[in-house]
Amino acid sequence: MHGRIAEALEANSPELMDSQPELFARHYTEAGLFEKSITYWGKAGHRSATRSAMAEAAAQLQKGLDQLALLPDTPERQRQELEFWSTLGSVLSAVKGFAAWETGRAYARARELWERLGSPAEFLQVPYGLARYRMHHGELDKALRVDEDLLRLSRQRSDSGGLVLGHFSSGRNLMRSGRFTSSRSHLEEALALYDPISHRALVHQIGFHSHVISQAVLGNVFLCLGYPNRALARGNASIAEARSLAHPPSLAVSLALGTELLSLVGDNAALDERAGQLVAVATEQGFPYWHSQGAIYRGYAKVKNGDVAEGMLLLRDGSSAYRATGEELGLPFYIHLLATACEIAGKVEEGLALVDEALLIVERTGERWFAAELNRHKGQLLLRHGNTEAAEELYRKALSIAVEQQAKLWELRAAMSLAQLWRDQGKRTEARDLLAPAYGWFTEGFGSPDLKEAKALLDSLIIA
Repeated sequence: MHGRIAEALEANSPELMDSQPELFARHYTEAGLFEKSITYWGKAGHRSATRSAMAEAAAQLQKGLDQLALLPDTPERQRQELEFWSTLGSVLSAVKGFAAWETGRAYARARELWERLGSPAEFLQVPYGLARYRMHHGELDKALRVDEDLLRLSRQRSDSGGLVLGHFSSGRNLMRSGRFTSSRSHLEEALALYDPISHRALVHQIGFHSHVISQAVLGNVFLCLGYPNRALARGNASIAEARSLAHPPSLAVSLALGTELLSLVGDNAALDERAGQLVAVATEQGFPYWHSQGAIYRGYAKVKNGDVAEGMLLLRDGSSAYRATGEELGLPFYIHLLATACEIAGKVEEGLALVDEALLIVERTGERWFAAELNRHKGQLLLRHGNTEAAEELYRKALSIAVEQQAKLWELRAAMSLAQLWRDQGKRTEARDLLAPAYGWFTEGFGSPDLKEAKALLDSLIIA
């Protein structure tokens, strides 16, 4: 009966095959016609993903996989299964989170099938997705090795889409590992290679517009390198592009990275507004991963704007929700935000313990982009206990890391902390000689809090 209904619908209402493929999928499933049910579950999953109905897409793709498991294990079935698992991995990244075990399982199975079938070029989103999972799972070195494999294979095949994915993924992972200049090169290459027509299928393969996210990541890289104006321009352009494309997952990522950018710049009023936008999108779309980030940033903005009790509650709740997604990436930074709130609330011991926890995570995962600031923050906390010797050692370490990474913003902040310490010890000339070159490097962003503070400190040292 179900089979006859589906066949009648195909004959008399063929337009429904595109507009309501899940209707045919259910009928063919009930009829036990596996091949046809699999075809329609695949269509339904892709259609839902295109409409950004990610939870619905995940359920439909899983039903297709359930039907595939009933067929003999042939190369044809393996190829179909590869398509389902690779798409499901992308969808689950939005629904469950990039580091969720479900996401990892999908990409692990997809990678197994991809290699068994000879690494077909039309499924390069599989190594890309695996690299993304490794990154979010706190395995940056493994992620970068997958990126290298993807770039090598794409060059061998002259695959421009694979090169876009490889450069984008490399740039993102290198940024998080603190290799900012290399990150910038890869991201700019990804943006230069991207063509909105020939690469439009990439969004369906990876679940996001790579051009949007490349811009957003590049904005944060620019800030660390010491270009605040360029950073804010890139971040705003990324959000505007995501809104124009009306693609919720891409908008969520661009808002999350843009909110991180504002928290680093120190624009607390704009931070609160941007975090609210992130929470709104994540709530509307059912994205727990980005909702937790929005809660963290809203909490931090409240603390910085004077509502310490409410802000700390949001920070703690958001951090717990974020950890529940299985995430490792970003934890050192979010722990730093909570430690800063503790410091403002007078809970210096708790803040110190949190910074130590963050530094341990950095050592374990290799996420070194914020390592200089964590060492500087620990120095500040120890200085409040009167431990000037340990504080100076940590400021020097922060400065060394920043110089090694060519991270001019972190270098300026470390130089300011060390210069203030030396000034208070009467070493005014040494303090001025340290700070002047770090400040003098900047040619833009003179309205930013960092540069205003640095100029005030330098002026006081020169006057003295």
